[in-house]
Amino acid sequence: MKRLEGRIVIITGGARGIGEGVCDVFCKEGATVALWDVIDGQPVVDRITANGGNIFYQKVDVTNQASVDNAVAEIINNYGKIDVLINNAGVIKDKSFLKMTRQEWDIVMAVNVDSLFVTAKAVVPHMKAANYGRIISASSINAYQGAFGQTNYAASKAAIVGFTHSLCREVGKYNITVNAVAPGFIKSEMTDSMPDEIVKAGIEMIPVKRIGTPEDMGYAYLFLASKEAGFISGHTLHANGGSMPI
Repeated sequence: MKRLEGRIVIITGGARGIGEGVCDVFCKEGATVALWDVIDGQPVVDRITANGGNIFYQKVDVTNQASVDNAVAEIINNYGKIDVLINNAGVIKDKSFLKMTRQEWDIVMAVNVDSLFVTAKAVVPHMKAANYGRIISASSINAYQGAFGQTNYAASKAAIVGFTHSLCREVGKYNITVNAVAPGFIKSEMTDSMPDEIVKAGIEMIPVKRIGTPEDMGYAYLFLASKEAGFISGHTLHANGGSMPI
């Protein structure tokens, strides 16, 4: 039996990058996936569906409570439950602190942090009623080591760790686990646009000597979403090839 057979899963920011990789892995493992994004996720849905996956796209703004509530209501109406929430949606607005604008700070906080409150607020009551749930959110290695030009991003990803530690204490009695994944250097549209020498230098700093892939992250999320991880909560899984935070 597939590890997520019969599970209903929300994956935010699923239209590209790590989110798309998580959609791939979860669908292969039998989940029915609701792909949430503000960009068009239908091409991902069409590709995965053609390969036998169960997935559908909902255009959702995870910073907007009404947008999230409406999408959740549709899922509950059609499937009767939500088993797993993957808070993967995120943005970067990198700039050195002295040049960073308040708008660039606020956008990152809204998408990366406020969205966790918005999505969990809509989903947790249904998980509580079912006495089952998995909530997994995307942190980052830079939450622990920082990065030049990322005071907003690193702060937002550190906030996710605090959110995870705290929420798990409130909802554990309802058989809901709350965890995070902290990716390291992962292949993406951003890394594809980097000069080769920068990518090679980054890989040299990784003990396993390769860049991570969205699929690698998908399997990290898969473990925390599985029944086997039922005694793991309040944890941040560092998936970075051995590049331990300083």
